[in-house]
Amino acid sequence: MKTTKFGLSALVAMVIGAMAFNSFDGGTISGKVTPVDGATEVWAISGMDTLKAPVTDGAFSVQSAKAGSYTVIIDAKDPYKDATLKDVKVEDGKVTDLGEIKLD
Repeated sequence: MKTTKFGLSALVAMVIGAMAFNSFDGGTISGKVTPVDGATEVWAISGMDTLKAPVTDGAFSVQSAKAGSYTVIIDAKDPYKDATLKDVKVEDGKVTDLGEIKLD
């Protein structure tokens, strides 16, 4: 009986210890821009937090976004116009895929 209690206690301690070092790096905002060479950067803004990522071959991925609502701005090259997407929802540990964004 003592061995079972000790083994169970050790298992619980290991699980709690493993979870203590588990960090949440937030979520990701990703998408594609058309035309592929039409933009340089993407900005994700939520309150005082601002994140940016490059657009490479028309694709972008904004990493480590805290859970919440963001305004995403696609910084377009001339002659294209910047694109703004409001109320983009991000959840911890998940990818928010914005799909294809066509620049005017």
